[in-house]
Amino acid sequence: MFGARRLLRVLRSCSCSSAPCPRPKPAAKLSVREALRAQNSNGERVKVQGWIRSVRSQKEVLFLHVNDGSSLESLQVVADSNFDSRELAFGSSVEVYGKLVKSPAKRQNVELKAEKIEVVGNCDPKDFPFKYKERPPLEYLRQFPHLRCRTNALGSILRVRSEATAAIHSFFKDSGFVHIHTPIITSNDCEGAGELFQVEPSSKIKVPEENFFDVPAFLTVSGQLHLEVMSGAFTQVFTFGPTFRAENSQSRRHLAEFYMVEAEISFIESLQDLMQVMEGLFKSATMMVLSNCPEDVELCHKFMAPGQKDRLEHMLKNNFLIISYTEAVEILKQASQNFTFTPEWGVDLHTEHEKYLVKHCGNVPVFVINYPLALKPFYMRDNEDGPQHTEVA
Repeated sequence: MFGARRLLRVLRSCSCSSAPCPRPKPAAKLSVREALRAQNSNGERVKVQGWIRSVRSQKEVLFLHVNDGSSLESLQVVADSNFDSRELAFGSSVEVYGKLVKSPAKRQNVELKAEKIEVVGNCDPKDFPFKYKERPPLEYLRQFPHLRCRTNALGSILRVRSEATAAIHSFFKDSGFVHIHTPIITSNDCEGAGELFQVEPSSKIKVPEENFFDVPAFLTVSGQLHLEVMSGAFTQVFTFGPTFRAENSQSRRHLAEFYMVEAEISFIESLQDLMQVMEGLFKSATMMVLSNCPEDVELCHKFMAPGQKDRLEHMLKNNFLIISYTEAVEILKQASQNFTFTPEWGVDLHTEHEKYLVKHCGNVPVFVINYPLALKPFYMRDNEDGPQHTEVA
């Protein structure tokens, strides 16, 4: 016992008298997006992970551009020429440790001075389907679904989609809506929603006669009915999830699977209130996308959807217009354009009619209200100002 106490005093004495060993500050892990936006690039030690987009070797310096999918722009890595450039090939995945410093180049704010580069996964450029500075057509990219998201085009589209999804949820949350997860597999159907995909087990042996769910089950075409039930307990609800339609059509307007926003509001006073929510959603989501991923929007504007950015900015500066169904039909009848479907009062509007109305109204979204009762489902609210019309946009 005495010996143990003496040993403890000796250990305490040693720990107090000896100076602590300085430990190097661990490198902070940053995404490429975070590194590019760093305000204080005063030699902070960081770690960046990603895939090599380009390699340029000079006499004493090696330049790499590393991208991790967080931004369109890549981070420039500057390394000594003693690094083995043979392993640092286009498409290889790497971990780079070094100091983030201010870049002398005009086109970039910061660069990463590499102290250590670890190759996580090698890539043979000869076998890699994409080449540096090439812009392959979308048809070619479809052959490589596991790699095509590394291209600028697909990367930008996915980042814009991600930002738009976040913006939609943000708008509804800030507006006091409750998010409802409506079921994907359901026995429900909705009017005018198209054909259904029926869900059955892959093995009929397990369920030889009866339905797996005791009733026929389908992939959802809409969460509308579930939201209507929820609106009996929550004044504002929405859902945003996958929707399935078994429509045998190969067009931009007919998809087998897509994501759809649906909302229900209880105690609403007028159709005007509902249209304000819809306009607010469109403008809020658009502003968030344009603000948070401008480089991606610019790429889409330049190569994939020329003029789209200008149309979006024009939409943000103007109020959405409201016209009646009767006014819309009169505008279409007076148009010099030859329509495939002749516009007539009492007949539903077609896509070509809708596009013309938007163009006629200055390329601003248009609400068409006061449709004839015969064109809408029985449960649509009658318009008090005109019994033959419905309060629907």
